[in-house]
Amino acid sequence: MSFFQAITIMILSIKRIIKKKGGVTLRNTWLLTGISTIALLSGCAQMNESTSLYEKSGTTINVRSRNDLYNEHGVKNGMDSRLTNFGYVRHQKSPIPGDTTQYATIPVLNRENVADLISKLCTQLPNVYDVGTLVTDDTVFVVYKTDSTNRFETADQVKKTAISVVPRYYHVYVSDNPRMFQDIERFGRLDANSRNIDQILQQTIKEMLKSPQGRKVSSGENENGVQREEMNMMQ
Repeated sequence: MSFFQAITIMILSIKRIIKKKGGVTLRNTWLLTGISTIALLSGCAQMNESTSLYEKSGTTINVRSRNDLYNEHGVKNGMDSRLTNFGYVRHQKSPIPGDTTQYATIPVLNRENVADLISKLCTQLPNVYDVGTLVTDDTVFVVYKTDSTNRFETADQVKKTAISVVPRYYHVYVSDNPRMFQDIERFGRLDANSRNIDQILQQTIKEMLKSPQGRKVSSGENENGVQREEMNMMQ
């Protein structure tokens, strides 16, 4: 039985009681009006609570129902009719001193999905028609084919596209040398625990750097997003 059905039954019962006690009088009218008003306000409060802007799950408050990092198929997000909405999530620590919030699952970056997204976005760039992307634990390698006459500008666009997708600590290397496709495709079967993986990737970086890398990411970073402190450690 819904809330409003219960209220309706209650009001009908009160009407019967009023009839038995001599019909409608001024006092009985005020009684019925008061109960109806309380019922209406209660119903509105219940509706507002159920359709609240914020949805809380444990210690997490979401403005809208949670969605995957990238809504690949354009599925509506809860009651939203468009995919142009902002996203907001707020996490709270446990109110108990010394107690830490425990999450059943910790989100991780799906590297294959990220590589797929970067490749798709880069193929939308002018003069870029074939893109392969490898994403490791801290580095992105993007190999592409282009018919652009300005290799530097195209490299800068491809690199910035990749940087816009991954966490800020990632380094991004790009190459318009088609021979590099085979290398990064082969590395796609490896992982961070593979034997000699660091040496293998360093050699790949050297080959990628033979191609234009675009502009410096910032005044404190080189063209690939490597910070000065990191460069000093590498030397």
